[in-house]
Amino acid sequence: MPKPASTRPAYKMLTCIYLCRTLHFFAPYADFLNKKKSLNAGPIYGTGEGVAHSKRWYVALVRMHHEKKVSEHLDKMGIENFVPVQQEFHQWSDRRKLVTSVLLPMMVFVHVDPRERMEVLSFSTVSRYMVMRGESSPAVIPDEQMARFRFMLDYSEESISMNSAPLARGEKVRVIKGPLTGLVGELVHVDGKSKIAVRLNMLGCACVDMPVGYVEPIMAAV
Repeated sequence: MPKPASTRPAYKMLTCIYLCRTLHFFAPYADFLNKKKSLNAGPIYGTGEGVAHSKRWYVALVRMHHEKKVSEHLDKMGIENFVPVQQEFHQWSDRRKLVTSVLLPMMVFVHVDPRERMEVLSFSTVSRYMVMRGESSPAVIPDEQMARFRFMLDYSEESISMNSAPLARGEKVRVIKGPLTGLVGELVHVDGKSKIAVRLNMLGCACVDMPVGYVEPIMAAV
């Protein structure tokens, strides 16, 4: 039933007063919710949590024959890691078998930020990180070196060998033929054979046989 015309202005005034009081009552709660959201969006108590850290490659030293087990644990934790393995034929007197071998025993490469780097050391089978001689901080393997090393392992049809002895620098070349086309490395000669080598800080060189005709020199920028 419509309200009498004389009461409508008073009714509107009461409605406005009610809305104003309601908004005034809930205003402090709105401020509280906004402050809570802003706290969660940034660092907590100045510890740096919530701030993105760049990840780097390190070499974690692990117990003998535990490379794959450590890698599986790291996978479950969501920590990027890499165990270099390759398949080779082993010949016995009565049989020939394709086996998977670890190229760098007792080592697991991890790609981590500072927080994850500490978490890796929580495993009892991880002893420490590889460090530069005379330093205490873990040695960093440059991204470029890791990318070339992994490319070599993924696409090489020949067995890869690690040369830990000092190796004279060779000519910088790029592979232009075969499964390793595009790989950049050094053309070196070991035991009379031409090879392409990829250097890894602290670890020496990963080498694979490479015909001289399969590479081209990379001219240095003038």
